[in-house]
Amino acid sequence: MNIGPQPGPQEQFLSSAADIVIYGGAAGGGKSYALLLEGLRHINNPNFGAVIFRKNANQIMSEGGLWDTASDIYPHANAKPSRNPRPTWRFPSGAKVSFAHLEYEKDKLAWQGSQITYIGFDELTHFSQSQFFYMLSRNRSTCGVRPYVRATTNPDVDSWVAGFIEWWIDTDTGYPISERSGVIRWMVRLNNKIYWANTPEELVDKTECEITDCKSVTFIASKLSDNKILMSKDPGYISNLKALPEVEKERLLNGNWKIKPAAGLYFKRTQITIIDTVPNDVVKWVRGWDLAATSEREGGEPAFTAGVLMGKRKNGHYVVADVYNKRDSADDARQAIKTTAQIDKAKYKRVKIKLPQDPGQAGKAQAESFIKFLAGFSVMTERESGSKETRAEPFAAQWQHGNVEIVAGEWNEEYLSQLESFPESQFKDMVDASSSAFSELEKSNVALSTPNGNGLIKDSHWR
Repeated sequence: MNIGPQPGPQEQFLSSAADIVIYGGAAGGGKSYALLLEGLRHINNPNFGAVIFRKNANQIMSEGGLWDTASDIYPHANAKPSRNPRPTWRFPSGAKVSFAHLEYEKDKLAWQGSQITYIGFDELTHFSQSQFFYMLSRNRSTCGVRPYVRATTNPDVDSWVAGFIEWWIDTDTGYPISERSGVIRWMVRLNNKIYWANTPEELVDKTECEITDCKSVTFIASKLSDNKILMSKDPGYISNLKALPEVEKERLLNGNWKIKPAAGLYFKRTQITIIDTVPNDVVKWVRGWDLAATSEREGGEPAFTAGVLMGKRKNGHYVVADVYNKRDSADDARQAIKTTAQIDKAKYKRVKIKLPQDPGQAGKAQAESFIKFLAGFSVMTERESGSKETRAEPFAAQWQHGNVEIVAGEWNEEYLSQLESFPESQFKDMVDASSSAFSELEKSNVALSTPNGNGLIKDSHWR
């Protein structure tokens, strides 16, 4: 059985002669498959070795990760798997493809002295620039194959990768320049500064470097629409990307390298509906809290203690029924949370209370104290992870698609103003409380699926 790339960007990626090829720019373009297919190129060379890196080990071995995907490909080339000392596929000639992670900066030092002919990075923006260039120094070969690097990526405007490939990106729109996709340029890195030119000779003239120090580089853009196999096997996947919040949709569906969170990109008041009364078909209530321990009278610009009561309706819509937002001392905040819990219970019977837990022993002690203080109520605490923007994205997606309603009240204008100006607003307490309530409402409704068909075409040929 023959295996090979899909026509278009994936085939272009696998046929590029550049020393460093960066591939992707959106979700669903068959990027990981392409990295793995590249590992087949030199399997008849007994001394050929490749290592494909992910940020952490779980991303390699998790369901639908690199290891599972390799298991769909490499057995067709008679490769045998082993997991110790690291996940590896060995081919009959003795050639091998291994998988490893670089979770911490220091992990790169474990590769000191290594010689790796083919280095792959899956999701390059997850790695630091120093990790990338250190591993580039390990990109050496004595097997007769010129050493090379291949990497995949999704857009991240704040990553070093955005600056590294900026020549291939339209500075005005953030989208890849189609006529530059796959065009090779030359780079040299001297004293931690990167110099670029159209030819290695031009680089030598510009920097007086050795011509052997010059590396050829290209970026090849791809999007979901380039992956005909995935589009055919999972036609609903595109709707998942379209349902993302605006910023993530621009990144992962349209491949935008310049999009950044800005006021109005998460929440607009024109996207929700104001209703007069609380609907009677709410099946679950959660009051999410964001805590602040400094009162206004203690000076400065203290944050607010915010509590957002959110419910999920039978029709799948969400309703924000009440918002508490006040500068409180620690003691006043505790009492306000208890009083609000009593009011919620009287009005809505079963309301879950969601409180954030700070890291460390102090946070654990505070959480235990709150649970005891709120005895008789349904209370849970949880450590927050990720940025405020990341935590807000799931709720923002529902908001942007018109699935959120707000009960009319005096608090509406203050609430809408803060959400509409997020993430540029000075205070984000009500946003955090909303994100917390929404995540708790959705915990019992999460279903994960891993689409098939990321880029493997069977019974086709290399070109």
